[in-house]
Amino acid sequence: MYFKSTFFEDYTIGDKRVTFGRTITETDFVVHAGHTGDFFPHHMDAEWCATQPFKQRIAHGTMIFSIGIGLTASEINPEAFSKGYDKLRFVKPVFIGDTIHSEITISEKAGAKKPEYGTVTEHVEIINQHGEVVVVCDHLLLVKKQTV
Repeated sequence: MYFKSTFFEDYTIGDKRVTFGRTITETDFVVHAGHTGDFFPHHMDAEWCATQPFKQRIAHGTMIFSIGIGLTASEINPEAFSKGYDKLRFVKPVFIGDTIHSEITISEKAGAKKPEYGTVTEHVEIINQHGEVVVVCDHLLLVKKQTV
């Protein structure tokens, strides 16, 4: 992880970056359930899940979102602030042993309320080892302009 100043003007629509992968473990399930209080059987009860359509425990969508976004944090941009996430969708289930990575594409640039800033939208796709999108969202950034 390192610091890299990237100003609004430096972002180009269509630019893309890809993260390293991360394998999801049973420990991830247990820790996330403990942090959130979400001990629903869909995530924690292997015997019950064996009777359900997916036949195995499915990862918490919020956990996959958190890990997938965490994978994107490889550089710190002191010129940008996260405004949040829009259009978050859990597209496909993730299971213990699946490996995910994130692909981030600059999809939109716009003005902001303050003229010294602009808004940048990063389209984030979290993808499993089969190349299937499992989570998708838009990350909104408020980014300082180099020139006003």
